[in-house]
Amino acid sequence: MFKKLGPGILVAAAFIGPGTVTICTLAGVSFGPSLLWALLLSSFATIVLQEMSARLGIITQKGLAQVIRENISAPWKMKMVVALILLAILIGNAAYEAGNIGGGTLGLEAIFGKDHMVFYPWIIGVIAFLLLYYGSYKMLEKVFIILVLLMSASFLLTAIITKPDFTNILRGLFVPGIPEQSIYTIIGLVGTTVVPYNLFLHASLVKEKWSSSEDLPEARRDTVIAIALGGIISMAVLITATAIPGNNISGALDLAKGLEPLYGNAARYAIGVGLFAAGITSAITAPLAAAYVANSCFAWNASTKDFRFRLVWGLILVIGVLTLSFDFTPIEIIKFAQIANGLLLPLVASILLWMVNKSSILGSYVNSNIQNFFAIIIILLVCGLGIRSILNALGWL
Repeated sequence: MFKKLGPGILVAAAFIGPGTVTICTLAGVSFGPSLLWALLLSSFATIVLQEMSARLGIITQKGLAQVIRENISAPWKMKMVVALILLAILIGNAAYEAGNIGGGTLGLEAIFGKDHMVFYPWIIGVIAFLLLYYGSYKMLEKVFIILVLLMSASFLLTAIITKPDFTNILRGLFVPGIPEQSIYTIIGLVGTTVVPYNLFLHASLVKEKWSSSEDLPEARRDTVIAIALGGIISMAVLITATAIPGNNISGALDLAKGLEPLYGNAARYAIGVGLFAAGITSAITAPLAAAYVANSCFAWNASTKDFRFRLVWGLILVIGVLTLSFDFTPIEIIKFAQIANGLLLPLVASILLWMVNKSSILGSYVNSNIQNFFAIIIILLVCGLGIRSILNALGWL
């Protein structure tokens, strides 16, 4: 089934993880449906950027990092750009990995309680390590994706059961607004949907399925359908969360309240299984993505069993586990991961836009004027959000 769907569904499944459930729930509880526009914008931005990444991968039959390294002539420029990419991906994925493990931890908390919370990050880390090291994660990943999609279906049904005010939903979708103290949440919503490492992964995945320019229409269709469905699911999570009583979300049991209209007292186990599945799946893909990027940047041409390849994903995994071992709650870590991704996105998107406008790389398949227009607007908007968040943090706003 997943082979027929194409790599787009894997990209969508990657961003419908514990971070998405958490940040969308926090947005719905704190600001109601007023931030739905951010998810709509993020979904559109994801389609635009992932299409560029997929087109690059199909035409060149190379990964994004490899294309970048091969097409910068000046050695010092190449080294500077490669260093920026490595910094963005390694830092972003380390933060994202902590959020992934935090999501899995929340799942275990919902199922088994808080009595052994200190051990949960290590349990998630050990499981992810074994799956990565022995390479048997592919079969399990399909199972986890199915579990995450089942959880997502639960949110879609619950969103309908809660009988939301559709006038407010339409206003939240099409009338942008930035409520007081919502800037970090908006950046988080962007960061949980437009994931920088997915741009690198997509370019690598498409060349495994498609090999010529004739496949571009099918690849575009795959990208649009998968990302649009992912965006709808994220919106359903946010809409569902508007029905959660109170505004203090501190753990998985608070998140589970969003599923109570559908599952009743069993909601905690539903959210627990879903978050655990999402956490494990993402805890595998984020370190792998970092390892693939490092492999391309340093031209190792290493296999997944190579020591250097394993060293990179192992480092990301260890950072994620250790971060959860300090005095941070999983909710705080997940929020930070989404914000970090939102701030790193302009760098990665700008480099991608540069590459897809080089005729020496894509020939006649370079960006059209309308594609460039939307890509530039997206980058400027994300930069604006990032600058505003920094000024806000410094107390200058």
